[in-house]
Amino acid sequence: MCGIVGIVGKLNACKSALNVLKNLEYRGYDSAGLAFLQKNHLNTIKALGKLNELKSKFEILEEGIKDVSIAIGHTRWATHGKVILENTHPILSKNVAVVHNGIIENHDQIRLELKEKDVIFETTTDTEVIPHLLSISMKNTQNFFDACVSVVNKIEGAYAFAAIHSLNEEIFVARQTSPLVIGIGNEYNIVGSDAQSISQMVDEVIYLNDGDYAILNKTQIQIYDSDNKKVEREKINIQSNLNFLNKDGFKHFMEKEIHEQPNVLINTIGSLIRDENDLNIFPEKMNIQKNCGITICAAGTSYYAAMVGKYWIEKFSSIPVNVELSSEYRYRSPASEMYSCMIVISQSGESIDTLMAMREAKKLNLKTMAITNVEHSSIDREADYSIYTHVGPEVGVASTKSFTSQLIVLLSIAMKIGMYNKKITTEKCQDFIQNLKLVPNFLSKILSLNKEFINLAQAIKNSRNILYLGRGVLYPLALEGALKLKELSYIHSEGFAAGEMKHGPIALIEEGLPIIMFLTSDGMEEKSISNLQEAIARGGKVFLISDQKNINKISFIDNKVLIPSFQETWNDVFSPIFMSIPAQLIAYHVARERGTDIDQPRNLAKSVTVE
Repeated sequence: MCGIVGIVGKLNACKSALNVLKNLEYRGYDSAGLAFLQKNHLNTIKALGKLNELKSKFEILEEGIKDVSIAIGHTRWATHGKVILENTHPILSKNVAVVHNGIIENHDQIRLELKEKDVIFETTTDTEVIPHLLSISMKNTQNFFDACVSVVNKIEGAYAFAAIHSLNEEIFVARQTSPLVIGIGNEYNIVGSDAQSISQMVDEVIYLNDGDYAILNKTQIQIYDSDNKKVEREKINIQSNLNFLNKDGFKHFMEKEIHEQPNVLINTIGSLIRDENDLNIFPEKMNIQKNCGITICAAGTSYYAAMVGKYWIEKFSSIPVNVELSSEYRYRSPASEMYSCMIVISQSGESIDTLMAMREAKKLNLKTMAITNVEHSSIDREADYSIYTHVGPEVGVASTKSFTSQLIVLLSIAMKIGMYNKKITTEKCQDFIQNLKLVPNFLSKILSLNKEFINLAQAIKNSRNILYLGRGVLYPLALEGALKLKELSYIHSEGFAAGEMKHGPIALIEEGLPIIMFLTSDGMEEKSISNLQEAIARGGKVFLISDQKNINKISFIDNKVLIPSFQETWNDVFSPIFMSIPAQLIAYHVARERGTDIDQPRNLAKSVTVE
């Protein structure tokens, strides 16, 4: 959600900035722009829509600006103000240009104060107060750095911004909650919203801490903390992932990421297995206590993973689990006395609502544990203990391999806490580990059913409404399947617990309404089958996704996809992981049939960095 880049000291800086913005496309955006300094004059290039629009404008001017060595760039995801060229970043005021991610919460108050000083606003963004404040402060201080620091002390909110001035080749950056990283080059320096975006240009990065601000030129980086003290931050070596923007022959990144799950989940599983009898998870670091529960906080798809985790942890460890939406947790005065630990889940490690929930948990003296895909991310660095999913960059906005890897981590946590509490024997854990190793190959078998899900997608692609049903541990998968479909295809879809049908949702069923049911042999299948009969009796068109044992029992449904049966003892336990593949493939193929923007669905962003 919004991407920032700044480059100083590298010739043809605008072209380099465009390349970094390309790597930030996964965040979601609706416009993009560049600002650069040439002969002590600030110029901008802006475009609505995709980066190709900006690139086309840049290429017309490129020959005349190859000597430019300082530039800032931005991909905007609109929060304040419509998607129009005037609101596209960078935002200028006289000799200052700014790119900004996040929200300036006191912008209305500042705007009123500035209008009293006869400042004229040209945008409806919250960002515009920053360059205006900078311009006014520059008149008073005649020093770019001091002017920027005064602005940092004035603005409030969760933000990251970069600013340049026409009189010198320096970039000022500040970070408050929203992520920002500095890359160290050879006679040049870079700033970006994440390390991956700049990894092809630098070998070392510095992550700014919350409240940090910095000034950088082509050879120097000076960093200050929230107490205005000059500090040194750790330099971290990173390796460029050359496959980051390679679709490997697939039409979309999402398609690639669905099909690479059998391979990348080997990394997840490998990192979790300590030996044949143990898992590389440490409950003591989580502060697991016998008479205390666990809170899990997450958002979006990760929230549904958390819901599945609740079923597993309570089943195998007998510890109560409370699942919370990150965006709600810190605003509702949560009671914490009965909990000892909070687990937070975030693919990017930068989800602002999840980060703030984790900080609230720390204030409540809970130990915090993070499940994330990105080492050194904000959530990772602030958590007391982290487990990484190790699935590599996920470019598609709709989470796929991150979701399944989060499920694998949560199930492994459940098993290890069960052992820790002596609810699970070493022999049971050993059997679990042996079967966990079989999961990647089993997912390959489910992916081989791709054609059946294409046929299912063609049958429902023109529907206006679709229901998903699941029971028990597959209820969260109904929610996840509906989320995937609505965010990719823009079809209205809802997920429900199958047992809740009679308590309201059954009123939605009309002739021909598609109903997708995830079903496993878990001892409750007879009740779920009854729910399906109720739906069919009212004209619903049911699509069943289940194993052989259940399909043999059901003759009244024509549309069935048979999922291979796993080892019987673990089939229902692993079923949310297995059913993730059908949920993803259905959404992908429906969206492809409808011609929507699969990798970057409208209005969505990969890394949500505003509350």
